Amino acid sequence: MAVTPVSTSVIELPESRVRVEAQVPPDEVEKRVAQAAKALGRSMRVPGFRAGKAPAPVVIKRVGREAVLDEAVRGSIGEWYSAAIDDAAIVPVGEPELDLGALPSHGEPLNFSIEIGVRPEATLGDYKGLTVEKAEPGPSDEAIDAEVEQLRERSGRLETVERAAGEGDFVVMDYAGSIGGEAFAGGEGRDQMIELGSGRLVPGFEEQLTGASAGDERTVKITFPEDYGAEELAGQEAEFAVTVKEVKAKDLPAVDDDLAAEAGFDTLDELRDDIRERLAEGEERRVEAAFREAVLDAAVDNATIEVPEPLVEARSRELWDQMLHSLSHQGISKEMYLQISGREEDEIVAEGKVDAERQLKREAVLAAIVAAESIEPSEEEVLEALEEAAPSEGTSAKKLLERMRSARRLDTFKAELANRKALDLLAESATPTAAEQGS
Repeated sequence: MAVTPVSTSVIELPESRVRVEAQVPPDEVEKRVAQAAKALGRSMRVPGFRAGKAPAPVVIKRVGREAVLDEAVRGSIGEWYSAAIDDAAIVPVGEPELDLGALPSHGEPLNFSIEIGVRPEATLGDYKGLTVEKAEPGPSDEAIDAEVEQLRERSGRLETVERAAGEGDFVVMDYAGSIGGEAFAGGEGRDQMIELGSGRLVPGFEEQLTGASAGDERTVKITFPEDYGAEELAGQEAEFAVTVKEVKAKDLPAVDDDLAAEAGFDTLDELRDDIRERLAEGEERRVEAAFREAVLDAAVDNATIEVPEPLVEARSRELWDQMLHSLSHQGISKEMYLQISGREEDEIVAEGKVDAERQLKREAVLAAIVAAESIEPSEEEVLEALEEAAPSEGTSAKKLLERMRSARRLDTFKAELANRKALDLLAESATPTAAEQGS
């Protein structure tokens, strides 16, 4: 894919900000004008030409160059912006202030400027051979017992009991709800089974069935929460006529070789050894990740880094936007999340500043180490990393490489690899010491 030709110059501003002066050459502007004219022509009828087939010069003459140029710029500015950021070799932080100058006449370049925060620079202190605490991995007996108990719970069977229901028991019931004596939609159910103490029903409902036995009839009174999903019920007081049909309790198997056999092991000891090994693998990964972070933070503490408050706020808002994007994939809107969390957006952004500042400092130190050590991933290392990522993308490493190159993401990927190699250097040179108990 051809590189979009945008040339830039960078002016340093206070508080880790820069102004990027960018220029798009005349031939690139005219190419985009022709493309925009062609696109506009597809929906035009021009005498002497088939519908949608009018040539670009005819469309420009009919619509006017200024209108076509405006359309071209609006459709291309995003790509030109990315090209300018790449050419300027900056790592932007926060939202840009884009200043688009007057639209150029035919044969003239297009000029625009970008003012934006950039990753701060670090002056390195000691970063090799650091002494950092490292925990001893190893799952506790309590963690293994908890895994065995989960297996026991999954193997349990529900049995009908002739006694009053208590927390952890299951109640099979019919119910009919009403508000002000009138039945409401969705308020009736038959043979519904609930676990007392599970917290799955409206607050107060399960508690009023504690002590009930098969055949009992009870009136359960509740108030729907103000944020209840069905708006017509939110905040309303309701009564439910409940008939208890059965009380069931979970019959849990003994913790013995028979339980292990259900999981595919000959003995309980073999089951516990398998759980210990599996937990140990996860624990080792967690401990190693925590050690690498601690080494990086030690290097950060030894460095000198100025992180202006506006930059911290900008990064915190980026983190908030990333979380919202992730939540949207789960069907959770910003409004819904704010309601559930009971917090305001500005409050969340303010709380995120600690993580934002730490993240910016870590990035600055890693970038400084990459420069100091002249770290640059080889083509083999790039392909090896892509081999790991390719299966989750449903493609091959080579095709993923081309896709990233076309999407202008390859340099970013290489920078991430370089940072990873810098962190490897830190961790491999560090001396781990036993972590103090309780730390």
